[in-house]
Amino acid sequence: MAKKTSSTTTMHHRPFGATGFAISALGFGAMRLPMARRNGADHVRFQTAIRMLRHAFDLGVNYVDTAYGYCNGESEIAVGRALKGYRDRVRLSTKLPLWQVKKRADFRLLLDEQLRKLDTDHIDFYHLHGVSAARMKDTVLKFHLIEEAEKAKAKGLIRNLSFSFHDKPEAMKPIIDTGVFASVLCQYNLLDRSNEKMIAYAKSKGLGVVVMGPVGGGRLGCPSPVIQRLLGRKAATSAEIALRFVLSNPNVDCALSGMSAPEQVDENVAVASNKNPLTGREHERVNKAMDELKELANLYCTGCAYCMPCPQDVNIPACFEALNYYRVYKLMDVARGKYNGIGKGWIKGKKADACIACGVCEAKCPQNIPIRKQLREVQRVFAS
Repeated sequence: MAKKTSSTTTMHHRPFGATGFAISALGFGAMRLPMARRNGADHVRFQTAIRMLRHAFDLGVNYVDTAYGYCNGESEIAVGRALKGYRDRVRLSTKLPLWQVKKRADFRLLLDEQLRKLDTDHIDFYHLHGVSAARMKDTVLKFHLIEEAEKAKAKGLIRNLSFSFHDKPEAMKPIIDTGVFASVLCQYNLLDRSNEKMIAYAKSKGLGVVVMGPVGGGRLGCPSPVIQRLLGRKAATSAEIALRFVLSNPNVDCALSGMSAPEQVDENVAVASNKNPLTGREHERVNKAMDELKELANLYCTGCAYCMPCPQDVNIPACFEALNYYRVYKLMDVARGKYNGIGKGWIKGKKADACIACGVCEAKCPQNIPIRKQLREVQRVFAS
């Protein structure tokens, strides 16, 4: 990304919604702390992680974000230890794991456990983790979690109630409109700008806005000549352009970066210390170029999934998504990783080589894409 920070680098801070807090443009996302294998399990390398966190704090990062389950449940412990001596300078964010809430009393049980792990008497921004329309109805409202949060606020255990979001953009508005949340954490990056309008809406309603995945979960950290040419001048790295793009949005207060190495801290701080990450003309140029790339990708596949299900269980949209990362964005490593992930974890189905060219999919495709031909292309590209 950027050059190593110098002693003259000054972190840029921005007003954080209506909280009265000035938040650093870069936040430390504690989801990817350095890990080591011990006794058959992955554990945080606590000394290294604590040094990294404190180095970021010393460089002006004043917002750290963790969660109950990050780093096999050890992230909160590492963050709590790192905050010793820094607690009054850094705002702490963590999250209530909504999927573990089965009754109203679970709110306080989980909060108390997190306060113990973090070794603190309060949490500055307590997020309802992964709120969606369904979870809002079936968990948050069903178990009166907002009322429980208000009780915790009255006792000083949490200072602000926030939410993190992974649902469709249109589901965010009614959550914002409840009027009970101080800030929102959602995804936004060069490859996924779907939350852009809701980010602006949240900002207009006085919420602080923190963005996760500014580098696309690492996807934009891979070299891409297409992305590196976006500014029309001397090429920066893909990751630097991605972070600068996010921070140039006036409705974004803070970009979280999941850092796992000290040099990443220095590189990201250097970018976030620039008060003007992109000029207006550069931002317009990047937006236009990415719109054109998205239109090109849509010519190959919009991801509507009307072609599914496949009689042979080929995950056609996933195959084409992988191909687009290579063909449109020139992110070959990301493309290969996407393709090799089909059939593993949450990416269900089979790869392109399971296709028997029956043509059932093509009869259902609203774009009349020659799917069988494209699947042969997928096989060719990812053959080795």
